[in-house]
Amino acid sequence: MNKFFKSVLGLSLIASAAGLWITAPRTVPAETFTSLTGDATRGEQVFWTGGCASCHTAEDDAQDDRILLSGGKAFVTDFGTFYAPNITPDPAHGLGGWSAVDFANAMQAGVSPDGKHYYPAFPYTSYARLNPQDVVDLWAFMQTLPPSEVANRPHDVSFPFSIRRGLGVWKVLFSHPEPVVTGDLTAAQKRGQYLVEGPAHCGECHSPRNSMGGIDYTRWLGGAPNPSGKGTIPNITPAALDWSEADIAEYLSSGFTPEYDSAGGEMAEVIENTARLSDEDRAAIAAYLKAVPRISQ
Repeated sequence: MNKFFKSVLGLSLIASAAGLWITAPRTVPAETFTSLTGDATRGEQVFWTGGCASCHTAEDDAQDDRILLSGGKAFVTDFGTFYAPNITPDPAHGLGGWSAVDFANAMQAGVSPDGKHYYPAFPYTSYARLNPQDVVDLWAFMQTLPPSEVANRPHDVSFPFSIRRGLGVWKVLFSHPEPVVTGDLTAAQKRGQYLVEGPAHCGECHSPRNSMGGIDYTRWLGGAPNPSGKGTIPNITPAALDWSEADIAEYLSSGFTPEYDSAGGEMAEVIENTARLSDEDRAAIAAYLKAVPRISQ
């Protein structure tokens, strides 16, 4: 074998190794979570802030408390149709066999217990901003919920998006847990930033995405096409949302706008979650939304 072919082979092996390293799932430091004790009462507030019930509640669930999280809801995207999984404590079909570290890896790294990438239809890019205590508190609450034996429905995703290993590259490009809004913020605005950019994951819907499905952070909360193809999700920066902080907080509590209209569609489900937050947290979200950069249409 001459030197040229040896060089080509060597470079190919290096490139392959680099590709495997980039696409390999990265996990959270286990000791960060094993050293903490979860509080289910605090975890319930994280649960409602995160909107878990909106995606994972069974569509035929007749319970008023919206806590039978057997999944099945379909999310149609340009990359395929994704189905929300069963996240009840059932050991066969849900999270019953998981540990707190398994849960943290799913929430913050988008990695399953068997070491596979989750698709970012699950908003772990936002949940990566949760502090570890909130993660273990949420885990403690999740274990108090009723189990369900409903089996998970496989996602309907075609090639090449069916190759999960490639999501490692996507994560390198688009999963950034740093704060989106920088600059001096008041204590209330910082709390609102944590809620909006993290557990409430508002930017997942209210910000546009690029052709690869990554959030366009240069237009943070500036509105986006509705994935359903029907209409748009509104711009909620001060350039378009001229409500007062009190107006925003009231909307998050009751669903009523200053004009006495009411929230509809998927936002009505969001209000069911934010209505369960404290007055202080709704006020903090409002303070943050008034402080984000203006994005013109």
